[in-house]
Amino acid sequence: MTDSVRRLASENPWEESFGYSRAVELPTGLVLVSGCTSTVGGQISAGGPYEQAVTAFGVAIDALKELGLGREHVVRTRMYLTHARDVDDVGRAHKELFGEVRPAASMIIVSGFVDPSLVVEVEVEAYRGGAG
Repeated sequence: MTDSVRRLASENPWEESFGYSRAVELPTGLVLVSGCTSTVGGQISAGGPYEQAVTAFGVAIDALKELGLGREHVVRTRMYLTHARDVDDVGRAHKELFGEVRPAASMIIVSGFVDPSLVVEVEVEAYRGGAG
């Protein structure tokens, strides 16, 4: 792997156990943020789908901030939900955070996550213009 690829770690215990980075910035300026849940400081935050989505996106946005980027740099989001009934709550959280940015977005229903109390996981991609 090239030295010009930046890798960002966080406090998530699964990163070390499973061998991944919270975020990776490519030389082209594309930043890929790994799946984020409402796990903060190793603890799963309580709350329903809306609250979990806000927290999960907050984890992703914090990773972007560490790389000098913000919500305005987000070009794609993916939202994974365990129940179709939660689409409106998660969509509302997405709109509050990205309504002015309007990234490409996907919302996908999945069978579950590593902890059954998690109902939302998100991924974010951002672009640093002028890089590369």
